[in-house]
Amino acid sequence: MKLYYSPGACSLSPHIALKESGLAFEAIAAPTKTHKLPDGTDYYTINPLGYVPLLVLDNGAQLREGPAILQYIADQVPARQLAPANGTFERYKLQEWLNFIATELHRGFTPLFTPGMPDEAKTIAKTRLTSRLQWVDGELAKTPYVMGDAFTVADGYLFTVAGWSKHVGIDISGLANLGAFMARVGARPAVQDTLRAEGLLK
Repeated sequence: MKLYYSPGACSLSPHIALKESGLAFEAIAAPTKTHKLPDGTDYYTINPLGYVPLLVLDNGAQLREGPAILQYIADQVPARQLAPANGTFERYKLQEWLNFIATELHRGFTPLFTPGMPDEAKTIAKTRLTSRLQWVDGELAKTPYVMGDAFTVADGYLFTVAGWSKHVGIDISGLANLGAFMARVGARPAVQDTLRAEGLLK
């Protein structure tokens, strides 16, 4: 398998999942600013949409959306329990979390990373994101990970997206449960390895 990623972008999440899975894969940097691969290839020739992540299987089949990629990775190694079994209620709860992170958090950060976005729009986005992160903090008061006592692919996604707060002026220092979660996930060996691989941890 090949994972196309941009350091620190949402592709960090499937990169973490692959490290946690133990599966063999090749990580290829596809910076979102240049869209040039290390060998000079134009990334648009591989993914016409131009964004990351992109997972390319050994048979050439592609998956482009993070939540789908995460579940695919988890299902390749059921013994690692990175996702509940398909068809169970818990699997739908995982999907609920993945959808929430994707639409309420991940998408919510978009205005803050968009050049030329008016300050008023950024203020609205920050207010909304802060309220959503406060809700997440309340949920994490109940369990160490979003699905309970065990790490799943949803945790890697939340860790990735919540980590963007420090880059856009959203202060989460008062959210103790979220802060503890970020430290807990960040200390995992697979997460540490991934951060180093993307040049995010010295």
